[in-house]
Amino acid sequence: MAIWLTGCGAIVVIAYLLGSFPTGYIAVKQLKGIDIRAVGSGSTGATNVLRTLGKGPGALVLVLDSLKGVLAIALVYWLFNFASSQNYIPPTIDINLWRPWMVTLAGLAAILGHSKSIFLGFTGGKSVAISLGILLAMSWQVGLATAGVFAVVVAISRIVSLSSIVGAIAVSIFMVLWHQPLPYILFGIAGGLYVILRHRTNIERLLAGTEPKIGQNVATEPEQTAS
Repeated sequence: MAIWLTGCGAIVVIAYLLGSFPTGYIAVKQLKGIDIRAVGSGSTGATNVLRTLGKGPGALVLVLDSLKGVLAIALVYWLFNFASSQNYIPPTIDINLWRPWMVTLAGLAAILGHSKSIFLGFTGGKSVAISLGILLAMSWQVGLATAGVFAVVVAISRIVSLSSIVGAIAVSIFMVLWHQPLPYILFGIAGGLYVILRHRTNIERLLAGTEPKIGQNVATEPEQTAS
């Protein structure tokens, strides 16, 4: 039991460290020699990278941040497969019951790491891109549906933050519609609320009607971000 619990704890820590890996910060630092936290919104996410370096680097950071989420969940499945093959899992533990909870814990740890990176003094992005990767690894149907909602809203409104918020709300609904396990539904609720809270300044600007749209010059205004 001790070995098993140690392995579970280690996976949660590794998931946090994966989320903490500062993809956007490194990209901007290497390509432009500046600290992205001093540019635009101060976020290390893909949208701020897009506005700093352009479409290519922005898209790359988006993909890499999503992959961080996928990898965090993949590690949980690897742990269960390895522990099962080595008979490390106590017979009293129901794998099918325990695994969704571990996936949820690892997912939440990765989200926290992305927004509160230990490598950047506990600063970071807004956890949208990494959340998408986690959702795709949890349930590809939910992940794709959420991405679809984001795409539709951004196409209509041209406001990234609004699209992120609507997507965060939709996650829990899709989790229920696709009959996902209770831990995944709770992840949808907790993760969605966290993403919304990370957008609280954007919400203030949305209510005030001052939130910039894609393509607008926001040099003197804090920028929105979708990662």
